[in-house]
Amino acid sequence: MVYDSAIIGTGPAGLSAALNLKIRDKNFIWIGSRSLSDKVSKAECISNYPGFTRASGQELIEAFQKQVQEMVLEILEQMVNSIMPLSGHYALMAGSAFYEAKTIILTTGILNRAQLPGEEEYLGKGVSYCATCDGDLYRGKTIGILCNNSRFEHEVKYLADLAERVYYFPSYRDVAVDAENMERPGSRILEITGERRVNGLKLADGRELYVDGVFCLRDSVALSSMLPKLETADGHILVDRAMATNLPGIYAAGDCTGRPYQYAKAVGEGNVAAHSVLEYLAGEA
Repeated sequence: MVYDSAIIGTGPAGLSAALNLKIRDKNFIWIGSRSLSDKVSKAECISNYPGFTRASGQELIEAFQKQVQEMVLEILEQMVNSIMPLSGHYALMAGSAFYEAKTIILTTGILNRAQLPGEEEYLGKGVSYCATCDGDLYRGKTIGILCNNSRFEHEVKYLADLAERVYYFPSYRDVAVDAENMERPGSRILEITGERRVNGLKLADGRELYVDGVFCLRDSVALSSMLPKLETADGHILVDRAMATNLPGIYAAGDCTGRPYQYAKAVGEGNVAAHSVLEYLAGEA
């Protein structure tokens, strides 16, 4: 099946885009977290969102989730690893799943976690973003796992069950996953090293660890890896007033397009992006 659109990201911009496509009866997929947005939920007080007076982030998230339920919007809790152009549409790889869509709306938020030195160089040569896809390649081997969200702990456990030894680098609190073959070095990774393939990790405390591979389990993949030809500047996606990127049929909305990083701005851009998708699809009909 080729969907009319794929929305990547479940923050305010993604929700706005999904609502508008749902109302217009479009066949789309929405990929992201079912908790919607950690950034919104952790906000102490929001004073400039229309209709809410000094609301907490949790109150706003609860209102969003109620609307998701009432509109019967389905969220696929996956992470998109790559987007590839096909003949007149796009293919998306999300873990081991494969989707096709005529258009894409990127609402990925601020990608403020830069890639590690060596990460892009060794992608596919020992660096992986998908436990399900590549885990079996490291059965009985030594791996490093970098993880920034507890919702990926089931993947960490899966990898630990396969590997002989695991160095685990969580960047979140209240870590709940553990295994006899797992060690937490307690220092951050500075660089992924190797020759033809990954063979080591350099740590901030000066240590160097031998590994056969590294899994980077993050909320989002760097745009340079997911969609290499997408034009960006200063870490933001370049768009016009229709929220169109330089790639046909691909739009962006929200914090990923630049300042101001405001929820009201994100919702408006998500609305515009959805209507641009409708115009694009109408032109193809």
